[in-house]
Amino acid sequence: MTYPLVSELAADGIPVSVSCRVLKLARQPYYRWRNDPIRDADVLRAYRINALHDAHEDDPTFGYRYLADEARRAGWRMSRRTAWKLCSQAGILSSAQRRRRGKARRLALRCSMTT
Repeated sequence: MTYPLVSELAADGIPVSVSCRVLKLARQPYYRWRNDPIRDADVLRAYRINALHDAHEDDPTFGYRYLADEARRAGWRMSRRTAWKLCSQAGILSSAQRRRRGKARRLALRCSMTT
């Protein structure tokens, strides 16, 4: 975020309107950020990620669907889609991965059998 930079420049005596114009930012979101730098949605997201992380530590083989169920049991409401998004952002992965079987594997097996 560039809003802390605008705050530093304002502390050095450069007007906020000039800083925002140079950085191509709108002034209103800057003032909104200054009054409340941490949004409620960010706090809720952090708590949900913590709930998913705690459930993942209990059993690392769980995928995002089971982690969402465990977080719901712990009292955090979220859909499976939200759990998937938060897990992918936080890097929470299941230790049990499915093997992928595709055309490349079958093609490689055919080629090795014919030669």
